[in-house]
Amino acid sequence: MDAEGARRVGQLRRAAAAALIGTAIEFYDFFLYGTAAALVFGPVFFPGLGTVGALLAAFSVYAVAFLARPLGAVVFGHFGDRVGRKAMLVVSLLLMGLATAAVGLLPGFAVWGWWSPVLLVVLRVCQGVGLGGEWGGAALLIAENAPAGRRGRYGGFLQLGPSAGFVLANGGFLALQLALDEGSFRAWGWRVPFLASLALVAVGLFVRLRLVESPLFRADVPRDRPPVVEVLREHWRPVLAGCGAITVGYALFYLTTTYALAYATSGLGVASTVVLAMLLAGAVGGAVTVWLSASLSDRWGRRRTLRWATGLAAGWSLVLFPLLETVRRPLMFLALAGAMVVLGGLLGPLAAFLPELFPTRVRYTGAALTYNLGGVVGGATTPLVATRLTAAYGTAQPAGWYLAVLGMLALGCLWALPDTTGAELSAVDGGRRRAPVLGADPAA
Repeated sequence: MDAEGARRVGQLRRAAAAALIGTAIEFYDFFLYGTAAALVFGPVFFPGLGTVGALLAAFSVYAVAFLARPLGAVVFGHFGDRVGRKAMLVVSLLLMGLATAAVGLLPGFAVWGWWSPVLLVVLRVCQGVGLGGEWGGAALLIAENAPAGRRGRYGGFLQLGPSAGFVLANGGFLALQLALDEGSFRAWGWRVPFLASLALVAVGLFVRLRLVESPLFRADVPRDRPPVVEVLREHWRPVLAGCGAITVGYALFYLTTTYALAYATSGLGVASTVVLAMLLAGAVGGAVTVWLSASLSDRWGRRRTLRWATGLAAGWSLVLFPLLETVRRPLMFLALAGAMVVLGGLLGPLAAFLPELFPTRVRYTGAALTYNLGGVVGGATTPLVATRLTAAYGTAQPAGWYLAVLGMLALGCLWALPDTTGAELSAVDGGRRRAPVLGADPAA
């Protein structure tokens, strides 16, 4: 390997490490709220609303961040496509980390009254804006440095970030619940993981400040109009179809990790430590399938891999809650771990698939907007819909049917998208592949 090849390999490895570490920290921050909403935020910030009312209020604030994520995608995408990918990754990490730590310091309703939930909403918006800019930039950091024939595999490093963040967030809550009594945990223990975000952000900044800018971004033509305008005018089809295709992944994740946690603890009477332990074990299996599906997408194609995973998700949604409602530990574990494993198959190819749908000059905006609009539909609404359906029917099984319908819609959207697997990113224009040329792999 010559000096240039060694330099490119080193740059790619640093990009993969920075994407994995930074995204794990960002999703750790984001997932903290979901777990806290299911366990403690109702009585802390919304007392007096009753069990269902407090849970709905906590999940409503939870949904606010998803509504803010497309705004983050547009803002960070604009500057990421104009100024550069690296700078926006640093800013998004800071915004998310500071907002998360502030949640850990926020007094409850008993101290500040209605100012507490109002400020919680503001901080949740900041979290959403930060994460809205994070994923797109991190995906491009890898995609624009990776060889065409192994882009899916390297993108798998990024997609391990959500799994790592989930394990950190829920592992922290589980450790605190085992170490503290219920009163101490509700009084102050839940704040510790939020405050720990500051230390993790320091690590992420150290890694990201050592990066260099994407070579494709440096070589691209000057931008003559706002990226979001070009995306919405010329590339709206891949945005809409891509959003629909990934909705089921968001819905499956938050139905399993957030709503199922709340339902199992408050509705089925299962200890939260038991459910958290099951989810953590399932997340390990999910990380394995993330890596497998990401690597497989380089050989099978992104679209084919996602179609198989989406079909499995639609099928598993029909057995998720019937298994959970048996309240038998082995079957509950099968329900939750199986959902996490299927979810890994959905997540693996995305870091390569979405950037491949857009040209370099608007890739940050296009990929980030698509990814985060899917979060609005699949992530923001699902816990609310599930809570309403369960309250109306007395069982959570209709929530599984809702997820199955989303899976069918996602399959239709995948059929409408092209498969750009193997194309050079510079040859991809708005979701249409132009005579792909496989590039040499500098890591070979």
